[in-house]
Amino acid sequence: MLEKLLRKKTAAPDRSITERIAAVKSKQVPAHVAIIMDGNGRWAKRRNLPRIAGHHEGMKTVRKITRIANELGIKVLTLYAFSTENWKRPKMEIDFLMKLPGEFLSTYLPELVEQNVKVEMIGNFEMLPDHTKHAIQRAMEATADNDGLTLNFAMNYGSRLELVESFKEIATLIADGSISVEDIDESLIGSHLMTAHLPEPDLLIRTSGEVRLSNFMLWQVAYAEFSFTDVLWPDFNASCMLSAIEDFQLRNRRFGSLEGDGNV
Repeated sequence: MLEKLLRKKTAAPDRSITERIAAVKSKQVPAHVAIIMDGNGRWAKRRNLPRIAGHHEGMKTVRKITRIANELGIKVLTLYAFSTENWKRPKMEIDFLMKLPGEFLSTYLPELVEQNVKVEMIGNFEMLPDHTKHAIQRAMEATADNDGLTLNFAMNYGSRLELVESFKEIATLIADGSISVEDIDESLIGSHLMTAHLPEPDLLIRTSGEVRLSNFMLWQVAYAEFSFTDVLWPDFNASCMLSAIEDFQLRNRRFGSLEGDGNV
């Protein structure tokens, strides 16, 4: 009798998640979801563990959310993994964070290949340690021909730096006569951003209760829907992801117009 009750309790959530996935997929799913993964340190502190334990647990969440995003048919999942400001953290923590891409990709790369996931990265690649660069490069090469979900890591990324670099590129084109000042418009600026080949985010999620952008995709999220949750990143699961998208699907996206036609 007890065994039957236990089976029932463990099976029910699975059916619920399955039903929710089907319901979400029956409506318009955001093409590009961007996530500021926050709360690893606090997760560890609450358990009297070192901060790096939170980062390691957060790595497991990356796998879970990648899988649910792929199952939902999301085209791009951009994860804010390491900002240009994160270099100010203690060296031991930085060293551990720089090892995580190698650990994650060496562990889960076969699964990413099998699930048709394409790995990409935005950010200053050259400043990363060699072992980090090699791990990311190997994953990008191994998944280059995949055409399913794009798993886009924002690594050593800062939106202000991205904008500065794009403006420099445009200024160079003006200086050599390739374009004129009159040619500058939103489309031109967008074409010189690191995300030029990707659709702009439809939904931005930030975990841990913080309500700010922290220098993340400032240009690209101009008309994204925002979802803030108190859940710490290591605890963010499929149900949390579905809740954010279910809320997104209820919103009326106007893009600055007086009237909206729903999520179009």
